[in-house]
Amino acid sequence: MEKNWYVVHTYSGYENKVKTNLEKRVETMGMQDKIFRVIVPEEEETDIKNGKKKTVKRKVFPGYVLVELIMTDDSWYVVRNTPGVTGFVGSAGSGSKPTPLLQEEINSILKTLGVEEKRIDIDFEIGETVRVKEGPFANFTGSIEEIDKDKAKLRVLVNMFGRDTPVELEFTQIDKL
Repeated sequence: MEKNWYVVHTYSGYENKVKTNLEKRVETMGMQDKIFRVIVPEEEETDIKNGKKKTVKRKVFPGYVLVELIMTDDSWYVVRNTPGVTGFVGSAGSGSKPTPLLQEEINSILKTLGVEEKRIDIDFEIGETVRVKEGPFANFTGSIEEIDKDKAKLRVLVNMFGRDTPVELEFTQIDKL
């Protein structure tokens, strides 16, 4: 199952409350593997009132929240029944699953908000030997034990004092040997 972005309709003015409620529900119901990010798209605007400049955040889509999730009966139910949520955008009937945003649409929205999707093409493999370029383990070599593309991190077993020590590193911190 792949994760997609969906638009959720909320009561107007309840966007941040829905975000908070949904994040709490994800935690308490153990849905972290199905429901990922909840975003209330906002942009900063400068207002001038009585000669004073004031920066305020305005909702880009009032009454809507973006949710990244893997659509299952469970995740659909959790989001749908979060207080303040009136439904998903793009579902035909009450029981039908909604249509996700297209990748181009979400990329454009996230880019506007400064939350770009990190797409890093990596050509590392588990078991491969690499050299650490920077950080406290600079110039150490080790073998890749685990690769997490979503977080752009990997776990490398670095030999220190005659023992293999697992170290979590960013993709950018290592070089192929």
